[in-house]
Amino acid sequence: MKLSTLAALLGFTTLAVASPLLPSRTLGARQANDTATAPCAQVSQHIYGDGTTVVQLQVPAKMAWECLNDVPFNASSAKRLIKALRPYMDWQSTLTVLKNPPAEYVDKVQPAVDILGGLDQIDARIDSGSFKNEYDFGWTLYMLIHSAHDGHFAFIPDSVGSIFTFGRPTPLVSVSADGEQLPAVFVYADVLGMQFQNISYTPSPVIEIDGRDVTEFLENWSQFGALQDRDALYNNVFYELAQVSLGTSGAGTGTFTGGGRGRFVYPGDTTTLTFANGSTHIMENYARPVIPFRSINTGEDLAARWFSWGTAGDDFVQSETQETKNTAPSAAVDITGAAAPGFPTPVMAGPMNLINGFYINAAGYEDVAVLQVPNFVASSSAELDFQRLTRQFIPQALADGKTKLIIDLQANGGGTVLQGYDMFKQLFPNIEPYGANRFRAHEAMDLVGQSFSSFASQFPRVRTYNSTISFAQSSFFDYHQDMKLDETPFTSWTDKIGPDQVNGDLYTKLTRWNLSDVYVPYVSGGINVTGYASLANVTGAPKFPPENIVIVTDGYCASTCTIFSELMKQQAGVKTIAMGGRSNKNPIQAIGGVKGVNNFQLGFVQQNAQYAVRFMPSLNSSILRRDYYSNIVFSRSLASGVNTRDGLRQNDTSGVALQFIYEEADCRLYYTPEMTVDITSLWKAAADVQWGTSSKCVATSSYGKRDANKVTTKLSLPAAGVRVAQADAVKQMQAFEDSFKLETECKMASDGFMEP
Repeated sequence: MKLSTLAALLGFTTLAVASPLLPSRTLGARQANDTATAPCAQVSQHIYGDGTTVVQLQVPAKMAWECLNDVPFNASSAKRLIKALRPYMDWQSTLTVLKNPPAEYVDKVQPAVDILGGLDQIDARIDSGSFKNEYDFGWTLYMLIHSAHDGHFAFIPDSVGSIFTFGRPTPLVSVSADGEQLPAVFVYADVLGMQFQNISYTPSPVIEIDGRDVTEFLENWSQFGALQDRDALYNNVFYELAQVSLGTSGAGTGTFTGGGRGRFVYPGDTTTLTFANGSTHIMENYARPVIPFRSINTGEDLAARWFSWGTAGDDFVQSETQETKNTAPSAAVDITGAAAPGFPTPVMAGPMNLINGFYINAAGYEDVAVLQVPNFVASSSAELDFQRLTRQFIPQALADGKTKLIIDLQANGGGTVLQGYDMFKQLFPNIEPYGANRFRAHEAMDLVGQSFSSFASQFPRVRTYNSTISFAQSSFFDYHQDMKLDETPFTSWTDKIGPDQVNGDLYTKLTRWNLSDVYVPYVSGGINVTGYASLANVTGAPKFPPENIVIVTDGYCASTCTIFSELMKQQAGVKTIAMGGRSNKNPIQAIGGVKGVNNFQLGFVQQNAQYAVRFMPSLNSSILRRDYYSNIVFSRSLASGVNTRDGLRQNDTSGVALQFIYEEADCRLYYTPEMTVDITSLWKAAADVQWGTSSKCVATSSYGKRDANKVTTKLSLPAAGVRVAQADAVKQMQAFEDSFKLETECKMASDGFMEP
């Protein structure tokens, strides 16, 4: 451990009278011979000095931003991109509803957005010449799609995500001094030092950022996150133990420091924190190059090397023969595979920290088990081990006398759809999961379905090693896949597609997963769902009665996580506790991420369209051949995707997708300082609310309510902080310090996963 860092952690150095700030992500001194004038040349010189060996992993944020703005705008390429992108928008299940969402959604969640109208406006701006440079165009396009606040629906242009990511060096937290006062914002290093009882001063809250009220600034900043709910977005600004436990696959130390989708946002040259005690701290923001910058001296050089304009025709994809994008140096650290900072050693450890089983080793909690699930497996190598942990941990917990179960879903961006069904069935084997869903019906999707269904019908529906047949028969577009609401099969593609007109748009018939289908292991990474097929003998009563289970979230529950939560809440009657949120005393939602139940990367949409033409050659003259053979959408983006399936609630006849349904948690708890350092303090608070006599629910409909009228103005040293041996304390501090270096470099992907 660096002595300077240890000193800061132990409170031996202070910044004015405000905060010791962990000296991580330092930019280092500017090169003495940094005489380059062009911004991109400055970046190259800053990274490599006078040679070709990397001497700096990061550059000042402003330098990177000016380099991006030095790339000239290519209007003809932009026109081709917008034209090629439009057909993919038809696959977004909520496309029409986003223009006119339900009133409660607009009032409490997010405003309406017209995606197609926005593309028209961008197209008009291209024609008028109003874009100043390539980054101006890319950022405008990025924010249009982002404004849908659908974590599955994204288009990250090359200029926004493929050249640099941005960050700040100092993470923050929002905590209530005692769980009753309204939360205030603090530098996380202060809270960390206070909890380890290694500081002698009183931490002071941040009251302004860059001269603006801290709450106003952070609520506005939070909108850059991937979620839809504003309280969940606010939580995602800050350092959270659950996110950190995911390593580079999570949202890092919060969007404020460039974690998650905060990494795509230029935060300015510097950020100034003003504290309640009058002191200030100015931090220099940084950028991390995603690509090598050798021999790049101008924006034109950058464009020639790393932007694929499509100038050789719509099918052109620029080859990267000299250097590839994954050769850029990385400063990211990954802490998965061991007990994450702030977590005890699990009783039973799952793969990659995606799932772990814990007991609470404290008096009064001897009967409580915790299943911590920050992900539903977005890695094919972990599917079987993920399922196995729940299968082994639950009976072990029962055998060890545990009668109550906390399911901690904080930071859960989803994963494999059928893992959500499986975990539900492991807990409630006597309940048949509902899970109704639908696609938006449109011409291209109909043609794909006609082709796939015709091709798949030529072969018996048995598991085959022929990849082409398996691809077709396991698809939604083979009508044999899925079943009707009454659990009977569809008789044709026409029977399945309908379409039905609902709330101003056309949709397929409602479908449900046929969990006994022969292709379930093919689409689930190798598992059969508990209670079906080879696991059909797993039956019986619930492992825990619903009143002895509680779900805890931070609002960051998306995709497959929302599928699981919907089954648990609506069909099993399990209650939810939502943590944190904005600094107010209002009820908040437990589920704050995308509630769509299936995401397609745009490349997968293209793959389906091209297979459809292959299966049915007569479609060579159709819109599938016209609209889905250009590669400019992919060569000009870091990542892209759409939400293809809506989820629908059982017995709800409104036809409104779950994405637009607002639903308050049963209880809201504020984060306290202890909870940002020791996860067991959070689990204890949840247990106290669910099974004890605690009345700290801030606002609720089904627990006792308590008003919060006082705002946290200072934090006091705890009577009993983190008490561990000195060697263990140093080791824990090292783990926390390492976590400050986390960058989001998620390599996960699945059919029900929201990338951070």
